[in-house]
Amino acid sequence: MARPLSRCGEIERSIVKKFRKQLWHPFIEAVKRYSLVEEGDRIAVCISGGKDSMLLAKLMELLQRYGERRFELVFLAMDPGYNEANKNRIIENAKTLELPLTVFSSDIFAAADSVENSPCYLCARMRRGHLYAKAKELGCNKIALGHHLNDVIETTLIGMFYGAQLQGMMPKIKSRNFEGMELVRPLYCVKEDDIVAWAKYNKLEFIRCACRFTERAAFDEGCSKRQEMKELINNLKAKDPQIEDNLFTALHAVCLDTFPGLKAGGKKYAFDELYEERTAKEADD
Repeated sequence: MARPLSRCGEIERSIVKKFRKQLWHPFIEAVKRYSLVEEGDRIAVCISGGKDSMLLAKLMELLQRYGERRFELVFLAMDPGYNEANKNRIIENAKTLELPLTVFSSDIFAAADSVENSPCYLCARMRRGHLYAKAKELGCNKIALGHHLNDVIETTLIGMFYGAQLQGMMPKIKSRNFEGMELVRPLYCVKEDDIVAWAKYNKLEFIRCACRFTERAAFDEGCSKRQEMKELINNLKAKDPQIEDNLFTALHAVCLDTFPGLKAGGKKYAFDELYEERTAKEADD
């Protein structure tokens, strides 16, 4: 007679069985499609305490356990100034998921809260710098973040509507400030709705963004451009369930020849320059 699974075992089983199509398959697709995990890597999986990073940690652990490539993992959690309730929730969830956390502290929330303009941008930049530095100190060559498919398409739409540019979110990036370090996003092909469904199925409660700015702004409707994009996509999805897939696929099928201007390699190309190049190429063909 088979022994009953532990709580962690049940959660792991849900990933590879019930949510195999929604979570495991797109995770593996991203890892292979974008070459995110290589033999001999030592990867710091960065855990914020939210649903995305916690799921990412379990997926990476399962890949390490069952995958063909040999690599090492460090589960890295930074305390940027969480209140006690959120800090305890992260620790308890890590115990439930049997994740050996490496925790270190910073004062990022206090620093970001002290500025009036773009505190979220400053917080994100500081977080990433601290995570890179700690991961490198621990001998890692990569950090893995929990950005998912919806983060990817929402970022693109925010850039279009409010930044006046077509700019995506890459599945991996080489660090400019930390030599030999790389950032990877293994949840790149995973949809947020499926992460939410997995958490609810397993009755898991994770923290949301717990910074002071977010807590103050929680009652201010429309304060979050990302939330605005979520609502827009959900409204469109109600009419066409393929909207998310279409937006994501479009990012992989950009037709540069139809754009009146573009920027590549740090250089801007104006319409006249592009037009002459295209005309010359067509003449040669």
